[in-house]
Amino acid sequence: MKKNSRPQSRRGGAAAPESRRRARRRLIACSRAAAYGLLLLGAAAGIFSCGGNGEQQQAQKKVPEVRVAAAKRSPISRTLELTGSVEPFRLAQPASPAEGPVQSIRVREGDRVKAGDTLLTIGRKTGADALVVALREDLRKEEENLRSTARLVEDGALPGENLDDARARFERARAQLAKAEESALDYFVAAPWNGVVSRLMVKEGDYVAPRSPLLEMYDPATLVIRAAVPERNASEIRAGMRVDVVLDARPSTPVVSRISRLYPYLDDRLRTRTIEVDAPRSVGLLPGMFARMTLKLETIENAIVVPIDALVSTPAGGAVVFVIDSSTAVRRPVKIGIEEAGSVQILSGVESGEKVVVAGNDKLKDGSAVRVAGDTKKQGGANADGSAPSAERSPQSPDGSK
Repeated sequence: MKKNSRPQSRRGGAAAPESRRRARRRLIACSRAAAYGLLLLGAAAGIFSCGGNGEQQQAQKKVPEVRVAAAKRSPISRTLELTGSVEPFRLAQPASPAEGPVQSIRVREGDRVKAGDTLLTIGRKTGADALVVALREDLRKEEENLRSTARLVEDGALPGENLDDARARFERARAQLAKAEESALDYFVAAPWNGVVSRLMVKEGDYVAPRSPLLEMYDPATLVIRAAVPERNASEIRAGMRVDVVLDARPSTPVVSRISRLYPYLDDRLRTRTIEVDAPRSVGLLPGMFARMTLKLETIENAIVVPIDALVSTPAGGAVVFVIDSSTAVRRPVKIGIEEAGSVQILSGVESGEKVVVAGNDKLKDGSAVRVAGDTKKQGGANADGSAPSAERSPQSPDGSK
């Protein structure tokens, strides 16, 4: 019996560890299943939570806020903006009458001169004087020869044609002398009229050729403002039209002037028409000053006008506005006219008194609910703070209490 009991004891001892291992595996499997279950429950809770937040955010989404302005009837003008410069129309550049060195420059830039004043002299006057003396001697000789020939012809010693030849030589000598005397006077360069010397082009000692410019002078009484009008507006300009002028040198003192002259042609290269505007004398004008000018080409007295910010461009190149109708933005195509100083004329599409969106209209769509800035009333079903009303409301008792 003892021999048989020992093997059984071994088998029982081996079975106990195997059962413990199986129990441990079952426990691990249960733990894993429980963990997976918790993860699935968490994910589901997150999904439901996100769905609830999305609905809540959608409920709290704000209605767009816009600013509006009323269309009104007002005068509006079509204007033309031009730039120009102050220039004298009486300008001279005295030139050298002959070649020679420049001598005795008597003026400087800014000097006022009177008509006939000597500005400078050109050298070689001594040579001109010597030529005059020689020609005077030739004239005297020809005069004596003419008298002698006349006596001989009168006595019959010479034929009459000799007298004609002598008279021709005498007249030729007299003409040469007169020309030499005039040339001698031309070496003094004088002012052609009263004016101001604006620029010297030579220095004393410079050797100049005939007809070389020596200096520049202008008449201050002839200052005007010259400007170029584009070809598309050239036929709309009239003499006497009002011009509002602002000089860069005097930006705080705008002046009103008139068109005094229209050039009768267009510039071949720039395709512009030159105009002259009377220059105001009260601001101390100088040649070269820059001027900005505004001309009114057309005025509509009773136009429907809206701010230009109300316009929204369309892909087709047109324009639309959004009109407020019961807290709703209604898209309307419009036809526009004159633009001036941030306003635009509406030819069709908007009536006077209607409110148009001027800010916040870039992303609006036709029929969008909007909230007008500064309006505390509920608009388009929105709360006072601009949010949409909540989908859930607290239950109330029939008498109105919660």
